[in-house]
Amino acid sequence: MKRVPNVCVALAIAVLSACSTIPRFEAANDIHSFLVAIRDGDRATFDAHVDRPALKTNLRARLLEMASGSHSSATTAAALFAGPLVDVAVEAGVRPEVFRLAAAQYGYDPAKPLPSTLAIAQLVRPLDGDRACIVTRAKGPCVFLFKNEGGTWRLIDFQGHIALDKGRLKLTE
Repeated sequence: MKRVPNVCVALAIAVLSACSTIPRFEAANDIHSFLVAIRDGDRATFDAHVDRPALKTNLRARLLEMASGSHSSATTAAALFAGPLVDVAVEAGVRPEVFRLAAAQYGYDPAKPLPSTLAIAQLVRPLDGDRACIVTRAKGPCVFLFKNEGGTWRLIDFQGHIALDKGRLKLTE
């Protein structure tokens, strides 16, 4: 039996390991488009990369959880009555300008060139199913959570700090 040259084995291993990075690169490509849309205020591209119903549901749940985090019945009642206010704030907050401020806090400064798709791919953390998130450093927490929906990676959650400030949604570091 002939021995397979080490070069062929190494090449096969490299090709197989590249397969695992393809979803990261695909996600990074859409995340790059999302960041460009945020930077440029491009509402159409932003909307194409955001699953509005999922994002609104996740943001609303977090805001209401924060409001009812206190065990006080008055706080819980206020959270329940604030539901419509939360809905309005979340609806108004799902736009490029709000996410531009959040992205800038995480290092995506509109005044600087955006990282390349390849650089973003290094910060994409694959999660279960067709989900992935982008982190700000190698072992950092997820910040923006995306899901592959029909071949397009769309934002479904923002896992940074959120708050209501005078009835407006505020995404903060």
